[in-house]
Amino acid sequence: MPMDARDIEAMIKEALPDARVEIRDLAGDGDHYAATVVSSAFKGKSRVQQHQMVYGALQGRMGGVLHALALTTGVPQD
Repeated sequence: MPMDARDIEAMIKEALPDARVEIRDLAGDGDHYAATVVSSAFKGKSRVQQHQMVYGALQGRMGGVLHALALTTGVPQD
């Protein structure tokens, strides 16, 4: 069963409360998404660490319920 974009956004925001999250369904099938996540929690972290934080927020759903998620992450610009 595909994962709803609102559920993805909610899980990310639960783990990263200040995050600005934008989700796009790339194929219209609920299985292939792109997400842009901007959070101050990423400050000082490598891109890999930032992505790991987002994947951690998804609580093991990557590769299972959520087939593909292309990530763009960053810190807020002051």
